[in-house]
Amino acid sequence: MSPLIIAFLIYLATVVIISLFASRKQDSQSEFLLGDQKIPGWVITISERASGESAWLLLGLTGAALGVGLGEIWTLIGCVSGILFLWFFIGRRIRTQLDATDAITLPELLAQRFSETGNTLRWVATLIIIFFFSFYVAAQMVGAGKILQKTGIISDSWPQWFGLEVWGITLGAVIVIGYTLLGGFRAVVWTDLLQGTIMIVALVGLPIVGYFELKSQQGSISQALVAAGPDKASWFSGLSGWQAFSLLLSGLAWGLGYMGQPHLLVRFMALPKASEIKQLRWLAGTWTVLAYGGAFLIGLFALALYGNEMLGGDLEKVMPTMATLLLPGWVAGIIISGAVAAMMSTADSQLLVVTSAFSEDISRRILKRELSPAAQVALSRFVVFLVGGAAFALALSSRETVYGMVSYAWSGLGASFGPVILLMVTWSRFSGRGAVATMLTGTLVTVVWKNISVLDAAISHRFAAWVLAMLVGWLVCKISSPVKKVKHL
Repeated sequence: MSPLIIAFLIYLATVVIISLFASRKQDSQSEFLLGDQKIPGWVITISERASGESAWLLLGLTGAALGVGLGEIWTLIGCVSGILFLWFFIGRRIRTQLDATDAITLPELLAQRFSETGNTLRWVATLIIIFFFSFYVAAQMVGAGKILQKTGIISDSWPQWFGLEVWGITLGAVIVIGYTLLGGFRAVVWTDLLQGTIMIVALVGLPIVGYFELKSQQGSISQALVAAGPDKASWFSGLSGWQAFSLLLSGLAWGLGYMGQPHLLVRFMALPKASEIKQLRWLAGTWTVLAYGGAFLIGLFALALYGNEMLGGDLEKVMPTMATLLLPGWVAGIIISGAVAAMMSTADSQLLVVTSAFSEDISRRILKRELSPAAQVALSRFVVFLVGGAAFALALSSRETVYGMVSYAWSGLGASFGPVILLMVTWSRFSGRGAVATMLTGTLVTVVWKNISVLDAAISHRFAAWVLAMLVGWLVCKISSPVKKVKHL
């Protein structure tokens, strides 16, 4: 057995041990879905960052940097700006609003905040979460397949009943569904701590190794970019005029989505106290800058060292390929575990959010099914299994890239919930009717705009859907009868 596989198996064993430990206390719905707000804030902070940066960061963004070159910098700037805005402006306000409710899910928080349209908000928010998270979780499973196949963890020695990537998707799905079933939110957060640590080691360590390897070959990134063509050496990919502006908007618009990701917002809801965020945001910001800078540099160093030819047409395998070429087997195993960790830390969080939408918002709040605490947890675990299975089926049938699937789901969730969250915490006249209109607009515009290539080429669906949803929500509140004003903190 190779050192790479041994290191990866040690990582998996550690995840299982953490999950078993966390599963010892799961006697209430609040404990299963929110950790009963008793998990240390610094642990939740790393969990939020790990679950926010999925296989998209280690596979999608690294591959995009390799394929696009300097023009991908706008995506990096957009994402970092969005994360900092979330932590420095939105997070404390969301956590403060939770104190006035008994909500343990985002749809329930919105329903209690805007009680005049409570049930409508629960239904709309839940269906949007289920729809877009199906694509999001499936993207993480596709990412697992690529990683495990490329690194040889799943090799030609495996039975050839299916393609090798199918075995990777299957293994990733089994692991994520398994430990989410066991430990709920507590298992997810504590495994995220491990996974977030591995991710940052991978994203900081690999560019450092790449730098010394390139230096030993007397090469440079600038020379490689020029040799690869003027498009890759340009901050706007060789475009000008409206096309350059559209590229800029498309990249920066990634940042708008962070306000509307339920699996990230629930981390703020799980914090013991709102006041902790003032200190924790510096930890989140440091992690973010290091992680995104490292992902971008991995793509550029790979271009300088190997060019595009090394990957056989699939640029999203750049990180695991670079790790296996430059590092000893056991170190490569740890680094590659970081990519699998990125997939798992996002997929488990999203599974839990969808589960809460079913078991808490639909079953308990809408259908009024009063179950015992043990029965509620059992229902939640059953939903984890069903939703995980549906995402697994979608992953097997999809031919999209990880970057593409995440972009679609991210845009839909960001445009549906982001403007709602921003207006809710800043505008006293924002109402339940405005919230419903905003969410529906964000979803519909994302689906329609993304599938009309002329529109999407002119202005990214990520930007268009968010702005139109915000505008519709504002207009509905302006023309409808005023509601009781609420003080915002």
